[in-house]
Amino acid sequence: MYYSQTYKTKWHDTDGDGVMRPSALLVYMQETANLQCREYGMDLNDLHHKEGKGFLLSRMMVKVFTPLRAYEDIEVRTWCIDNKGYNFIRCFSVHRGDETVALAVSHWALVDVRDGKMIRTTDFRRDFPYGELPDESVLPCRIRIPASREMETVGERRIVYSDLDFNRHMNNTKYPDMICDFLPSMDGKWITTLSLSYLREAAFGDALTVSRAPVDGDGEAYQIRTTRPDGAVCLEAEIGLAGI
Repeated sequence: MYYSQTYKTKWHDTDGDGVMRPSALLVYMQETANLQCREYGMDLNDLHHKEGKGFLLSRMMVKVFTPLRAYEDIEVRTWCIDNKGYNFIRCFSVHRGDETVALAVSHWALVDVRDGKMIRTTDFRRDFPYGELPDESVLPCRIRIPASREMETVGERRIVYSDLDFNRHMNNTKYPDMICDFLPSMDGKWITTLSLSYLREAAFGDALTVSRAPVDGDGEAYQIRTTRPDGAVCLEAEIGLAGI
């Protein structure tokens, strides 16, 4: 069981090699989830402003099987996993005709924005169609970077107006493109895997320190960490690349 929307990809979704940027891919996925919420009577703006609740992404694992380009017709599917505790699990798949282009699993927390308390999944039921977890063996693992990991500081990234969501924090879909900004080069490459752990929010005006380290293996991959001035880690990520 899943909910789906169809789109035509945009020229403005693509990078200098004509390949869809990873942030654009996440936007299509999450916009589909937002539309499902809206159609099922749970508009996210109403949820925030009227009920005082908001979803926060804690981690997301994405596998891209083949790159997308401009003006391609795609179908984006999303479904939820029936779960207990505080972990709301939502899955995504992206299709071009009969071809599966991408697969993702995301983990969310629902928070009362007035007191910061988390809300249990059993206390927030909606009549969404529920499905099964996809084959997670094809997805990248959850990223955990040891504190002792030696990483090179590669720059600073200030959070500005164009990054913000309605919480006035950096929108989670902005992070993948930001990561690519701090890789040695994206020329002639596309993203094949992306594992993101969102640990703390980055607020408007924060200047994040970005650190990077290569990952040993068969392909080209990097680990990335962003840190606030107070030393708090906002994001840990691992990204895998392949040549076009």
